[in-house]
Amino acid sequence: MTDYSSYTHLLFERKPNGVLLITINRPEVMNATNAALHNQLSRIWLDIGADEETRVVVITGAGKAFSAGGDLDLIESYGRNLNTIAAVMKEASDIVYNLMNLDKPVISAINGVAVGAGLAVALMADISIISETARLTDGHLRLGVGAGDHAMIIWPLLCGMAKAKYYLLTSEFLDGKEAERIGLVSLCVPADELMTKAMAVAENLATGSQLAIRWSKRALNNWLRMAGPIFDNSLALEMLGFFSDDVDEGLRAIREKRPANFPSAPRT
Repeated sequence: MTDYSSYTHLLFERKPNGVLLITINRPEVMNATNAALHNQLSRIWLDIGADEETRVVVITGAGKAFSAGGDLDLIESYGRNLNTIAAVMKEASDIVYNLMNLDKPVISAINGVAVGAGLAVALMADISIISETARLTDGHLRLGVGAGDHAMIIWPLLCGMAKAKYYLLTSEFLDGKEAERIGLVSLCVPADELMTKAMAVAENLATGSQLAIRWSKRALNNWLRMAGPIFDNSLALEMLGFFSDDVDEGLRAIREKRPANFPSAPRT
């Protein structure tokens, strides 16, 4: 049996027929991603791949949020330190590629706000089911860095270039219904039906032909692999942004809940 005891911010619950329920567990900060959680989201998919008891994963968030983005203290700690930012870049890459390369299907049950690394997991999942009341955004540009993480590898494939550019460049929030309407998620359901639906889909996959399901996922994800160089470029450009003065102002503005006045675009 795979030992998940080292995962301090992820809870694990085994369900019948090889379904593994994972809960992101920092509810006191809306499951925001600190250094430990970021690392755990990067490596969990390797352990699941080696877990012979698990056929399907469902991942959700504890409390009212799925994951409310990066912990601001974590971002501030980068401090233009090349080695720190390089390590963060590798983990961000591993979150995407390790999830993409896992043959076992992953279902995200997006129960509340999803931003940052949590949003990467939510949308890189093979099937994404969102609550009508949940909201999501790729907030990188609000911080003052390029939209790296997962966005460039999958948003244009999910919802088309026009919608991807609009939401990524404006950092506007989408609710569950709008995310489903534009094709960014698989399904949108009422909040009180979210986990029931997610577990029903998981049960269906867990009792289907495992080789057929895994090989189909592997083949479909070649669309994502073709976009790998685009993702790698976007991630490098995002990390380059952490050396800019715009990030300092972006952090202050988010903390103070006000519009940013970026040095690269001073207000007149």
